[in-house]
Amino acid sequence: MFTSYADNLLESEYLNEGYIIRPVSSSNNLLLMKKEISKIVCEILEIDLVDDVDQLLNDIHKVVSVEKLNPFRVKIIKHINSLDAFREGYFQMAKPYLEALVGNELAMQLRINLSIQMPEDDGSLLPIHADTWSGDSPYEVVAWIPLVDCYRTKSMYIVPPSAYEQIKNDFAKYAGDSSEHLYQAIKSKVKWLDVKFGEVLIFNQALPHGNRINKESETRWSMNCRFKGVFTPYGDKKIGEFFEPITLKPASRNGLAYKLPKLT
Repeated sequence: MFTSYADNLLESEYLNEGYIIRPVSSSNNLLLMKKEISKIVCEILEIDLVDDVDQLLNDIHKVVSVEKLNPFRVKIIKHINSLDAFREGYFQMAKPYLEALVGNELAMQLRINLSIQMPEDDGSLLPIHADTWSGDSPYEVVAWIPLVDCYRTKSMYIVPPSAYEQIKNDFAKYAGDSSEHLYQAIKSKVKWLDVKFGEVLIFNQALPHGNRINKESETRWSMNCRFKGVFTPYGDKKIGEFFEPITLKPASRNGLAYKLPKLT
């Protein structure tokens, strides 16, 4: 493998753990995104822009009810995805790690997702699953970036590769059971991920992962987006429908456009 020592370390960690957590490569982009999201939150709530943005986001459950959470979240998602530079800024925050782990000719999800998980809210749960179980390509990774510090049940969990290998051997016995039954059977094997504001988590979405009821006193805010190599196989989420190329190189552009000259 013709890779640098630093990339070898990153690759080894990703393969062994199923994820990496690193500082975002552009903290300025992240601060601008957080400010923009806080601005739209204040507009929705019809309040002046606050000075303490962390408190606003961490304590949003004190001013927005669980019943109003989903329309509130959808408004924010629509807003951030209407901004021309938002997706590019998101990519830049994870770019060096994506290029080391996935490649330098990438396809990116068309929309950035936003998750908001309030304390004790059982309506915002993501049961244990692997995205490949429902038709996603195993060539995809997820770049997960929090807007607040995420820890313990305010974060997400993943089943490490070594543990998943053991689970796969016995997977048939879980067929027909609920996701909750599966979680209870393997919960001793899951690993909770602490991801601070200013860090990016990139994980293998083919590994089982999810969240539980947030038992902390603060609300979780996290963004997520999928990336894959442009020329790797696609699952149910197709290029042009769910993904678009973002870093095609000239040789690839020439190759895609190339046609043999006609002889007659």
